[in-house]
Amino acid sequence: MSDWLNYLWAFLVGGAFCVIAQILIDRTKLTPARILVAYVVAGVFLGAVGLYKPLVDFAGSGAATPLTGFGYLIYDGVKKAVDEKGLLGALTGGLTASAGGITAALFFGLLAALIFKSKPKP
Repeated sequence: MSDWLNYLWAFLVGGAFCVIAQILIDRTKLTPARILVAYVVAGVFLGAVGLYKPLVDFAGSGAATPLTGFGYLIYDGVKKAVDEKGLLGALTGGLTASAGGITAALFFGLLAALIFKSKPKP
C-alpha cells in the first residue's frame, strides 16, 4: 500500500509544478522559455536554502523529474565538486552531475531523428 501512496504523492507534486507553469503561461506574458529558466533557477535556489532535498525525499520523481529537479541536480553537483576540488568545482560540478541526463537526451533525440522523417510546417 505504501508504494501506491508514493506514486500518489509523486503525481500530485509533479502535477502541482505543471499546474503552476500552466497558470503562469495563461495569466502572464511570460514566454514558456522564461518559465522554464525560472523553474531551473528556482530548483537551484531551493536547493541552496535546503528546501528542495526534503521535497525530493517526500515526493521522489514528482520533484526530481521536472525542471526544478534539474536545477537542484546542478546545485547538488556544484556543491559536491566545490567540496572536493575547490573553486574549480564551481565550473565542473554542474556538468559532471548532469552529464548522464544530457547524454540520454541527446542520444534519444538522435534516435528519434533517425527513425522518423520530419516534415516542414505548411
